[in-house]
Amino acid sequence: MAALSHTFIKGDISMYDYLVVGAGLYGAVCCNLLHKAGKKVLLIDKREHIAGNVYTENIDGINVHKYGAHIFHTNNKKVWDYISQFAEFNRFTNSPVANFRGELYSLPFNMYTFNKMWNVVTPEEAKQKINEEKESYIREKRLERGIKEDSEFQPLNLEEQAISLVGVDIYEKLIKGYTKKQWGRDCKDLPAFIIKRLPVRFTFDNNYFNALYQGIPVGGYTKMVENLIDGVEVRLSTDYLKSKEEFDSLAEKIIYTGPIDEYFQHCLGHLEYRSVRFETEKLDIHNFQGNAAVNYTDEETPWTRIIEHKWFEFGKDSEGNDIPKTIISKEYSSEWKPGDEPYYPVNDENNNDLYKKYKCLQDKEKNVIFGGRLGEYKYYDMDAVILKAMDKVNELLN
Repeated sequence: MAALSHTFIKGDISMYDYLVVGAGLYGAVCCNLLHKAGKKVLLIDKREHIAGNVYTENIDGINVHKYGAHIFHTNNKKVWDYISQFAEFNRFTNSPVANFRGELYSLPFNMYTFNKMWNVVTPEEAKQKINEEKESYIREKRLERGIKEDSEFQPLNLEEQAISLVGVDIYEKLIKGYTKKQWGRDCKDLPAFIIKRLPVRFTFDNNYFNALYQGIPVGGYTKMVENLIDGVEVRLSTDYLKSKEEFDSLAEKIIYTGPIDEYFQHCLGHLEYRSVRFETEKLDIHNFQGNAAVNYTDEETPWTRIIEHKWFEFGKDSEGNDIPKTIISKEYSSEWKPGDEPYYPVNDENNNDLYKKYKCLQDKEKNVIFGGRLGEYKYYDMDAVILKAMDKVNELLN
């Protein structure tokens, strides 16, 4: 169990107003707001630490993102003002680099990318090149399908969607291999809706999110979550589902943030997820790759990206000193199997249909609220999770 900076209150056998299952962001925000409203709350998590997948561990002065990189970003001032009460955010801007067989490209797609890809210099040249590739590809697809020239082109899969947005060259070098590794499926076998849009900037701006508010909590996410749940009783290494009846009897309402299909003992079948495996190394060098995140977009490199954690806080320790060593994590995307951490819901038609059936069962659970990425079988950015939790507690209290 990670050391915590505040003392958790020892519980007794009396009833709680709320039992919150899962100490990730959704659960922590619910705890904070319910506790603030005078409710008696018990928070449990089957892991040995708080903070869910945003958990950070300080190793030799470096806050290591144990479950993958998390960069907070939002355009929602309400969310920013709320979460900023519990952490000071630094000025980190997400500017990842793509490595395609040794060729380095700037992400998101911007004028640096286009200059490296085609040696173009002006935005007009870049737009012309992308449009030529898109139009040529769509023309070929229309001919294949016997579609009229003036009819709307409807991409049938992710490959068609991506090329219709950014052209062939960018797709082949920067999307195809990375996406196949991430999802474990060929792009032709993935639904088009996975990529609703691709950020294309005809400026020299490589700020990936381009959000009004962005940064990393100084001291790490774990410290931020500690502050959120201050004053709330917490029990770690505690599996709710193994002692469900006992825990249900302790509280009037349950807020459950685990996998919805697991809650119902997979009675309708397993929902599918993608999982991620990490290989983390401590290196006796000052600088491994010169950037927090480098994506490997070719198909042959087995990992999807390498994170160098120190650069999330500019290579400095808490005293502002340069950290002489570094820590990297290679990320490998994989199919989820029982026992693995579920990361990304696979929201294809079959899984969405299965989730709807579980949702019908959920609606019959009178005193249980399902929330978060796993409870709702939906991918959320951190700001969206926080907002959902804020709205849910407001609904519960009013």
